Amino acid sequence: MSSFICNAQYRFSGNVENDSLHSTAYLSIIEDYRKISGVHEEQIISKVKINTNFFEFKGNNLDVKNKIYRIHIDNCNDYELDANHFNGKCDASREIIFIANNRDTVSLPISLDNQIFCAIESNNKHANALFQIDSLKEQMRYDYGNYRSEANRKLNNKKWFAKLQEFGEQQDEPLAELYIYNFLSNRSSDLYSYYLKDINSNEYYDGLLDRLKSKYPKSLYVGQYENEITSDRFISSSSKSNIFLWKYLAYGLLLLSILGNVLLLFKLKRIKKKQKESLTDQLTQQEQKILDLILEGKTNKEIATEVFVSLSTVKTHINNLYKKLDVATREQVKLLFDK
Repeated sequence: MSSFICNAQYRFSGNVENDSLHSTAYLSIIEDYRKISGVHEEQIISKVKINTNFFEFKGNNLDVKNKIYRIHIDNCNDYELDANHFNGKCDASREIIFIANNRDTVSLPISLDNQIFCAIESNNKHANALFQIDSLKEQMRYDYGNYRSEANRKLNNKKWFAKLQEFGEQQDEPLAELYIYNFLSNRSSDLYSYYLKDINSNEYYDGLLDRLKSKYPKSLYVGQYENEITSDRFISSSSKSNIFLWKYLAYGLLLLSILGNVLLLFKLKRIKKKQKESLTDQLTQQEQKILDLILEGKTNKEIATEVFVSLSTVKTHINNLYKKLDVATREQVKLLFDK
């Protein structure tokens, strides 16, 4: 009986480099994985004073199953806490996120570089999973920044989505996978557009839902993830439908434009033909023949030979023709008749 009670106690402790800089430590439980980053008042379940560079949380009021927890420390006073701290604006705040349950011990020692929250020691094999994921994310950022181009971004999207998802599945802890999912599916991230494509072609997301339901059947994590997957798939399919709709609409408008231009061209040709007929109706038979020869590029001398009249007679006919057509040169005649 005594042994059972001992196993039901948790103990989370850590050291800070200077307790004068950090007066209070807070323990939060994160049941909304979209609020992993920052500090949120509604998540805080306990707070303790830091004494001689040391703090400790212990008791038996946590869940027996793994959940995501955050410890953060700060030196904000009560006024600052009420005014701005719990929306993430306290500059003196430091935090670490880990996986734990009511039977765990977690120690947060100061690193060799005298830095806090850079190492986790725990009897829970999954405690370090989120820490390891953050290391992978740093490698990912380096790959993306190594060469900034659209081609490099597409290659890295495919590579890192697969790498992070595979790593998460290997942890045998769906909460670690949720941590990755929260990162990859963030709507304010450049990764979001690729995620919307991936969610419809990758069976991984349904597998994660099955793993969550199997290990945490009644948790808030399951309902939140399932609702988001359904919503995002709807957004993705709607986006595709809209793309196809606009694509076909654009093709339809283009086709209508082409048909309209063709019809307009035929109409203009008919109008021009009628105008030509109206103009040539004013000409005598001889003037019409001379007009045809002008349009063929014949000179006055060649026209005189062709119609068996003198050169002066040809000039007279041409002057009369110009007056009737309201033109002054051969070039204008050719333009008028599109020759």
